[in-house]
Amino acid sequence: MNTPHVVVVMGVSGTGKTTIGHLLAARLGVPYAEGDDLHPPANIAKMSAGTPLTDDDRWPWLDAIGDWAHGRAGLGGVVSCSALKRSYRDRLRAAAPGVVFVHLTGDRALVEGRMSHRQGHFMPAALLDSQFATLQPLEPDEAGVAVDVTGSPEEISGRAAAALDALPEPTP
Repeated sequence: MNTPHVVVVMGVSGTGKTTIGHLLAARLGVPYAEGDDLHPPANIAKMSAGTPLTDDDRWPWLDAIGDWAHGRAGLGGVVSCSALKRSYRDRLRAAAPGVVFVHLTGDRALVEGRMSHRQGHFMPAALLDSQFATLQPLEPDEAGVAVDVTGSPEEISGRAAAALDALPEPTP
């Protein structure tokens, strides 16, 4: 990928979207945005209480991420967003055509173990089952790559950068 794209680092909670997003943005030389910072306060309160978000809760958040991505079109950037459903990714693509997804994947035991060691995050491990149940992996017609989250953050971000590099340039 030679054209600067906006990359959405996606996956269930605990896969390392923030850590990998920061490292990937540094590798690509583009800004990083933390998708969690774009949640309305009501969403954070709901998740902190252990209540999964509904689609209606997510639309304003996805629109805020889409607005950020749209503003970075042609400039490049990396943003974290769970983007668990195809409909969520479609909404992001509608706001910012050309976004590319990096789907961080890992088995439940690994992800839950990582979540149990996090400090000060609003998303409890109790919501992990609902995240895995909601997850719709990238489909063949979606621009993006799946990257396994085993290994160090540097290894994971390196694999993500290499996989992005191997993607064909989009046709105008």
